[in-house]
Amino acid sequence: MKILLSNDDGVFAEGINTLANKLSNIADVVMVAPDRNRSGASNSLTLENPLRVRQVEHNIYSVQGTPTDCVHFALNELMKDDLPDLVIAGINHGANLGDDVLYSGTVAAAMEGHFLGVPAIAVSLVGRCHFSTAADVICSLVSNLEHKPLPINRILNVNVPDCTPEDMAGWQVTRLGARHHAEDMIKQQDPRGHTVYWLGPPGQRQDAGQGTDFYAVDHKFVSITPLLVDLTAHESLTTVEQWLNDSEVS
Repeated sequence: MKILLSNDDGVFAEGINTLANKLSNIADVVMVAPDRNRSGASNSLTLENPLRVRQVEHNIYSVQGTPTDCVHFALNELMKDDLPDLVIAGINHGANLGDDVLYSGTVAAAMEGHFLGVPAIAVSLVGRCHFSTAADVICSLVSNLEHKPLPINRILNVNVPDCTPEDMAGWQVTRLGARHHAEDMIKQQDPRGHTVYWLGPPGQRQDAGQGTDFYAVDHKFVSITPLLVDLTAHESLTTVEQWLNDSEVS
């Protein structure tokens, strides 16, 4: 099995390298990742500047670009004649739960793989310690996929509790939870007296009940959420068409 690895924390991040080391025992791994931390980059592509790519080691490439750039380059150039069987983004340093997926470069990297026709998984550790646990979880998923491919055309968003394998409660298939809107921005002055702004902290949890990804990891379950890429609200098509017909919009 051939696997493309990417992330948004950078090519030298602990998470992606822990995962690469574990996966290399069961698969051929190619790593293409940003040259620095690009967390929160979402699905952004670099359009106005060329991508500069550096080979760090055998099958490890550093890209001056976003996570989406990395997967786009890998599948459309580097590996175009021998596409991977799977794209894995992560292990992210920190959770990608609920609304986080809208901003996540990790999820975006997986989404780009899906766009380009390759099955994809995004994986995050809900913490900063037990990367080996998350890597073992993904190795188990990969082994399962190799023998029984996923029967749905979806991205899997996996969040792993930050604990030892012995302390994990198991696996749960979940839906995305939700937060309240983010806290107010923080206004400060830099040393030269110029006003600067910091993004406020994430909002408090609004929907974190049983069945959500929040609830699962809080109870030490691995959360696996299948994600749609098609953002069309199909159930609303008729309603919107009727609204247009009943209004004066022309």
